[in-house]
Amino acid sequence: MAKTAIVILNFNGVDFLKKFLAGVVANSPEGEVIVADNGSTDDSVSYLKQHFPHLRLILFESNHGFTGGYNRAIAEIDHEYCVLLNSDIEVTPGWLNPITEFLDQNPHVAACQPKIKSYDQKDHFEYAGAAGGFLDALGYPYCRGRMFDTLEVDNQQYDNPVQCFWATGASMFIRTDIYKKLGGLDEEFFAHMEEIDLCWRIQKHGLEVWCIPQSEVYHVGGGTLNKSNPRKTYLNFRNNLAMVYKNERAMKLAWLLPLRFTLDFISGIQFWVEDSFAHFQAVLKAQIDFVMSIPHLNQKRKQFKKQIKQTSVSRNSTSVVLQYFIRGKKHFSNFN
Repeated sequence: MAKTAIVILNFNGVDFLKKFLAGVVANSPEGEVIVADNGSTDDSVSYLKQHFPHLRLILFESNHGFTGGYNRAIAEIDHEYCVLLNSDIEVTPGWLNPITEFLDQNPHVAACQPKIKSYDQKDHFEYAGAAGGFLDALGYPYCRGRMFDTLEVDNQQYDNPVQCFWATGASMFIRTDIYKKLGGLDEEFFAHMEEIDLCWRIQKHGLEVWCIPQSEVYHVGGGTLNKSNPRKTYLNFRNNLAMVYKNERAMKLAWLLPLRFTLDFISGIQFWVEDSFAHFQAVLKAQIDFVMSIPHLNQKRKQFKKQIKQTSVSRNSTSVVLQYFIRGKKHFSNFN
């Protein structure tokens, strides 16, 4: 059996499968490519059976979301490493080896990501991960190569391997036993922020997350939910608050949550002015649903304390919001 399973979760993505799957198979001879279908209603399954009969296919009767789909798929996998790979990604020759070799040599590292670049603008980093994900003091994510909506051109300025805070769910390499031990992705997130939440737990368990830019892939992006969809806005804001509440220290939450509610409300007003009232409503609903879920989130905090070692996790002590919007620092190299 191959050491690495490349798991592609598909939901009504037959067009992406037609475009990218053959390249994944051709460029991943060291691994086993597995497609997990999340209850697709398009021609995905018939296409796979006809054109890729040799690939392992895991079928679900309904759509369990990004989180539930991967949890169910990885429960059936015994490979040492697994890669959570989006169906809308073009991989490059030799993309597996730099990361699997790094994991072989560094048992204290649990998860990694390659360099993520834009499929449509191949000289630019891509939103979902770029050259490694980070989290600021207020719980806002950003990337080496992407600050909010500012995407940098890749001039090899971030080609050094680096320990980061989170690895993108679009192409996350992870030790299968650690994924299972820590409970995998939080299924209540459905999609968005779930990989950051998992990486936070990985670090609290005393392990590390890295970006290895010697491996490079190209991401289309927006395959799960388009940026213009208010549902995406809702999930991003709700899940971010839930993630912070689950993982942050109780003393810090006392001042952080009121500040975050204020900043997120301001963001909602900006959405209303620049986009639509529907996005403002999505932010408000995210805040209300988060408050209603606090008793349940308290139970999760207790559960994770029993499950995880609770090592302290360090991260940037300043605010990316302040640096980006007030001081005008648009690039990762200016912020850190």
